[in-house]
Amino acid sequence: MDREDALKLVKQHVKTRNLIKHMLATEAVMASLARHLGEDEEKWALAGLLHDIDYDKTSDDPDRHSIVGGALLEELGVDEDIVYAVKAHNECHGLPRRSLLDKALWAVDPLTGLLVAAALIHPEKKLNAIDVGFVMNRFKESSFARGANRDQMKSCSELGLTLEEFIEIGLVAMQGISSELGL
Repeated sequence: MDREDALKLVKQHVKTRNLIKHMLATEAVMASLARHLGEDEEKWALAGLLHDIDYDKTSDDPDRHSIVGGALLEELGVDEDIVYAVKAHNECHGLPRRSLLDKALWAVDPLTGLLVAAALIHPEKKLNAIDVGFVMNRFKESSFARGANRDQMKSCSELGLTLEEFIEIGLVAMQGISSELGL
């Protein structure tokens, strides 16, 4: 599946505008991480774009989230590495994160929310107005962006990255698509 087909699939299955923005942000960060780590950029980007394909249908049933999406992607012939990463990004299923792709998607998922929240509390409300230091200060505030799992983001160490490096890669990637994100 190429990006164009993946985006059509997203627009067919996901109606929540902010969820689509999250998926686009995850795609951008995953692509940037793949470049940084010398991995398959297209595969990683697709995993990021498609990871929440079933969320509108399963938001009330977290035990089904990512399994429904994984099954859909499997039916469509999506690469099994991507399908597994999508399934493994929901810890409810207890699937081990075996590959770098699995580990990256796990760590990136909450990062995008943290970065959006950080941008929104800045007076300019723009991704381009914040930097790693600003985000790190917010990261340390446990009451800030409570839904953004800090331990999950810290698992970036399994990718050989410090938290600061990870945040910088994510921030630069999202700044690159800030107009699509409305930030």
